[in-house]
Amino acid sequence: MRPEDPDPADRALAELLRRLDGLGYDFVAPTPATHERVVGRPEMRQARGLRDVFGWSLPFGRALLPEDLADLLDRGGALAKEGALCRSRVRVSRVAGTLFLHGAFPTDRPDAVFLGPDTYRFVRFVTAELAEPCRVARIVDMGAGAGAGGILASRLLPGAAVILVDSNPAALRLARINAAAAAVAVETVAAASLDPVPGPLDLVIANPPFIMDEGGPAYRDGGAMLGAGLSHQWALATARRLAPCGRMLLYTGSAIVAGRDGLRDALERDLAPLGCGLRYDEIDPDIFGEQLEQPAYREVERIAAVGAVITRP
Repeated sequence: MRPEDPDPADRALAELLRRLDGLGYDFVAPTPATHERVVGRPEMRQARGLRDVFGWSLPFGRALLPEDLADLLDRGGALAKEGALCRSRVRVSRVAGTLFLHGAFPTDRPDAVFLGPDTYRFVRFVTAELAEPCRVARIVDMGAGAGAGGILASRLLPGAAVILVDSNPAALRLARINAAAAAVAVETVAAASLDPVPGPLDLVIANPPFIMDEGGPAYRDGGAMLGAGLSHQWALATARRLAPCGRMLLYTGSAIVAGRDGLRDALERDLAPLGCGLRYDEIDPDIFGEQLEQPAYREVERIAAVGAVITRP
């Protein structure tokens, strides 16, 4: 039985996802830089099909969409009018076989809901770490965004409750819709920390912002330590809350300076006094290279995608 969603607009968007899934719709969300390059091509001025509408965020004539899809988009409050054309206020991408709503391009609003290559790496990291059977009562997805991590992790841990935590109400709304469309029961918590989640934690997964981008969208700015400050903060706060045998699966990025990974050094230094173990690996050695052109990154050699497994024995 599908989880109930009492909001008619949310129900409409959940049904839109199901209809698109039934039509075999597919789209992989690229980085914003790649997206901008693709939609800048002359032939991409106006949508020609579903992927242009829901993937590339191109303007379209309403007659291009089947009437039921246009109606669901409209009822969901996600149909924007631009003169004689329309545009979808949401994008739809497929991650690990499941469709997810997320923010339309460009993703430069303060409350933008981002899903992109880091989401795919995050999901693969979590899936690999949960491949071995384990008993988990609750999955807490910290900084859940559109909810892909927690929703997909729940399929590997049947019976576990799913709690999605994010400070962005727009993200939590889309996460609830995505969960309803995927028939996954979730609880959403509007918060910037784990404080409202009670009790010891047996599994926390997180994909925090990791770019040093003060004043940018919330999904990007990771604060100090060249963007790794928030990852470090979340890791230590979670480590203090882990139950015996609990663990945190942290996917993030770390700036490498003179061959040193500052986040790794900080976690190794600060987790041991808390009685927690750390396994730390580079997942991709070089991501978001365009950031190195920014003044704050003038000493950075590369930004690495990393996965940290924090455990309490």
